[in-house]
Amino acid sequence: MDSDKGLSVPQYSVNLLPPLGAVVGCLLHIAVFVIAVLYRGEDATKKTDSNQQDGQKNGPAQSDQTAPRPLPINPERLKDFVEEEYLNGDLTTWEKKVGNPDEQLKEAIESTTPKIIKNSVRPKNEFLRFEDISAAAFKIQSGIQKTPCMFSRISKQYGVELYLKKEYLQYTGSVKERGVLYLLTSLPQDQQRKGVIVATDSNFALAVAFHASELQIPVFVIMSAGTSLGRVRMCRDYGAMVILFGPTARDAQSHARRLAQENGYLYIEEEDSAGYLAGLGTVGLEIYEQVPNLDAVIFPAGGHCGLLAGSAAALKHLNPKITVIGVESEKFPIVQQSLKSGHCSTEYDCITHPLYGELGGPSFGANTLKLTKKLIDKMISVREEDVLLSMLRLLECERVTADAEGAMGLAALVADKLPELKGKRVAVVVCSGNLPLPLFRHCIDKALVLDHRVCKFSVVLSDFPGEVTKLLEILGREEVRVLDIQKENIFLNTALFTIEVTCLVETRDRTHTMQLKDMLTEKYSSLKWNDQ
Repeated sequence: MDSDKGLSVPQYSVNLLPPLGAVVGCLLHIAVFVIAVLYRGEDATKKTDSNQQDGQKNGPAQSDQTAPRPLPINPERLKDFVEEEYLNGDLTTWEKKVGNPDEQLKEAIESTTPKIIKNSVRPKNEFLRFEDISAAAFKIQSGIQKTPCMFSRISKQYGVELYLKKEYLQYTGSVKERGVLYLLTSLPQDQQRKGVIVATDSNFALAVAFHASELQIPVFVIMSAGTSLGRVRMCRDYGAMVILFGPTARDAQSHARRLAQENGYLYIEEEDSAGYLAGLGTVGLEIYEQVPNLDAVIFPAGGHCGLLAGSAAALKHLNPKITVIGVESEKFPIVQQSLKSGHCSTEYDCITHPLYGELGGPSFGANTLKLTKKLIDKMISVREEDVLLSMLRLLECERVTADAEGAMGLAALVADKLPELKGKRVAVVVCSGNLPLPLFRHCIDKALVLDHRVCKFSVVLSDFPGEVTKLLEILGREEVRVLDIQKENIFLNTALFTIEVTCLVETRDRTHTMQLKDMLTEKYSSLKWNDQ
């Protein structure tokens, strides 16, 4: 320990500062660099000023490098700008008041945006494609109901596995909403602001009134003076401006076209454009998804067979083995006449029937005829009596207040026009249910008579107390419900002191009615039976 004290550590002297000459040299280099940069900046500024002066005299200066083109502006992002302006009357753009970007904005939009045909969704003669139906299904999915396609209790009566596509559950009560919504959402924005006008009192008018109001599109509905008050009230409740004009539908249409021309409204009618058919064709897509292993689908055709044509295009694309059948009225065989002649029948144009509504017109055109001829497997016609009976079946078994067009498909099974479908899985489209209440009640009363469940008869009785009571006791024992009873004793070509009693009664079914008729025939020789 003591020996360590004698040791000494050598001391070193280190100079950490650089020589003065090196510092001065570095500072000189930095000063020269700064002076060079400043000199180049002043030179560039002078050249720019001289180029601008030369450009004012001799035009724009030429450059070896082309200026980069501004990036295209997505029309959906035009909301980032400030002031609203319209280009080509189709797209809404916003201009920013900085510099002069107006020309760049126009160039970018014109290079990235397809041309839009004004006042029309698609060219009317464009043929329908499956891609159109798929696009329509995606576009309208938030605005319409995906209606159920459910197994029906009516299946047992007709020997088929029956499924009903309940399109009457749409908000306005008809399938027309699908095509109308796709048409309205495809209109240019400037036309949506001006408004649309329609001249009809059909389900098409109700659909236009509702969806145009929902899209905040001004909508005008022109109806003839004879339109039912209930239909007028519904259109007004949906938000449309309703105008009653003229005694006929043709007068209302002429007035609507005149108003459209004077005020810039778009006149809409139930046409057969690819856009409208694509919207209706979404029914076929939903049926295919909801009911697997389908054998056949029955569609109402009538005068407006866009539903039949559009849905057939979807079904045949997905499964060509599915049988597609159209049904129309025997009184107005528009589709069958057109298929035979090879061109669209105009025999029933502008005819309005109280039960079937408007017939023919632009809704049955070249597109519809081509699709029907190519894709429909069978086209049949049914009697008016069969349509009324199908309305009765739907009311009793499904609690459905279908109108004539909605019950048309089921009428083919009621009339036994499709025996080849026995035991198969079949879907029937109930497309609408908008019949006025008084007319619907009249149709059901007539259907009960056709179904032999309401009958009328008269008998001649002695004009003595107790004779009418005996008749009523007989009806009571037979479990017959008396709906009405009348007697007549003056205007008779019978013996004195006799009366004629007329009864309106309801029975269980056809068999019960025949039993009642046989029993009364035995007791009263004067029986007069009124089947219809």
